[in-house]
Amino acid sequence: MSRLPKRSAFRALLITAALFALGAAAVVTLPRWLPLLPDGDRALIKFERSQRQMRWSFGLPMPGEPDLSRLPERLEKAHLKEGSPILVRIFKSEFELELWMQRDGVFHRFATYPICRWSGRIGPKFREGDVQAPEGFYTVNSSALNPNSRWYRSFNLGYPNAFDRAHGRTGSLIMVHGGCASIGCFAMTNAQMQEIWQLVTAALQGGQKRFQVQVYPFRMSSDRMARYASSPNAGFWNNLKAGNDLFEASGLAPKVSVCGGEYRFEAGERGAAGADPIDDKCAGEAAKS
Repeated sequence: MSRLPKRSAFRALLITAALFALGAAAVVTLPRWLPLLPDGDRALIKFERSQRQMRWSFGLPMPGEPDLSRLPERLEKAHLKEGSPILVRIFKSEFELELWMQRDGVFHRFATYPICRWSGRIGPKFREGDVQAPEGFYTVNSSALNPNSRWYRSFNLGYPNAFDRAHGRTGSLIMVHGGCASIGCFAMTNAQMQEIWQLVTAALQGGQKRFQVQVYPFRMSSDRMARYASSPNAGFWNNLKAGNDLFEASGLAPKVSVCGGEYRFEAGERGAAGADPIDDKCAGEAAKS
């Protein structure tokens, strides 16, 4: 589990203590220029982890959390129905999980849930035991759901997928779950996970075979990508950005496959739920020949 240096941890605790003294609604904001510094993103992630862990310890909601007590009203206001197909997007650096729901054949963002904790750094997961949360495109079906999880309900992302296996990556049991503790997973508060679980199970029971989960290191803006142009992960992230851009331009779940060790994306179709499994198409074609 990643930890702050002792001095930085003490400062973060003091700041967070002040936060709670001001009340649960208060939010500590760091300077906007911090991520622009060398290792600024890593410092910001460490700070967020300490702040959110303290909130969890005191039983306080995460910053920016939707009103979880008013799910029916929020659905009605958004003209969305429980049981409609869903799609999930995760942004590690921003600590955000978005849940999108389909209306009139197009996905609309319904809620953004602040992630309580994820482990590791931005970048892909490589091997079992590296405590790294993965990045990529995954699909989840009903067999991946665990209502009796020790972390208050969970669903398995399905890591490693065909892309991960093509790169020799290893690991297992990478989940989205409650409990605000993570060794490679994405941990929500229990209250958030209850709402996510309700919408996930309703969608699968309503006929969606699988739902797509897109996991990104950060929001894939051109400016952010330019900052990481020299990163060893730049090629991988550019590959992910192609899928991100397709979805953001249309609100349609992209068709995703793997070939030659890369994700391949095609424009989605109106009304499609993004339920197709993500397979290595080149390997399948080679086996047939």
